Amino acid sequence: MLKTLFDRFRNSPQMVDSSFPPNAVPPQRPLSSAAQAAEMLRAPTALMRLSPAQAKAVVGFMRPHVIPDGTVILQEGDTQHTDHMLLVIRGEVTVETVEADRLSPRTLTVLGPGSLIGELSLFDGEARSATCTATTEVHGAILTRQDLEDLTEQDPATAARLMTAIGHRLAERLRHSDEKNKLFSHLVRTLQQELNVSR
Repeated sequence: MLKTLFDRFRNSPQMVDSSFPPNAVPPQRPLSSAAQAAEMLRAPTALMRLSPAQAKAVVGFMRPHVIPDGTVILQEGDTQHTDHMLLVIRGEVTVETVEADRLSPRTLTVLGPGSLIGELSLFDGEARSATCTATTEVHGAILTRQDLEDLTEQDPATAARLMTAIGHRLAERLRHSDEKNKLFSHLVRTLQQELNVSR
């Protein structure tokens, strides 16, 4: 199964430049120790199913970046830059999406240290599902699809665990979304019944 996933990765669109985002500035000093970054990677908002040793191994393949305040890190609908995810070490990121019945984007959440951004597209290579903007200077670390393939070659057990952790995180997000959709459907049905009674 892992081989099939990586075959899909290889056939999906690749970035011309592996920097994240394209206008990020190189860090002037170390962002944090590997141990601190590994701890962030295991946060409840990231991939807590990784062991400390596995998280440290993954961090060894990640690259630090400093992203200026106001930078659009990911753009909803982008199909060209889908081969990487970001671990937020310091700073805040606003996540927004455009809805058909709204004139302006809707803010979904604000993410802080220990959050992952872009792991869905890293997983399936599809278009970005939301726009993520740095609302402060963001210190983070990225993992590209090529980094993931390198990890797979050098440490297949850790790579498999990483993919399992990402898959579990995405499944949790899907379940949460499904629960919200069920609640919304229930509210709509209840309102419709009340309208029918009042007529």
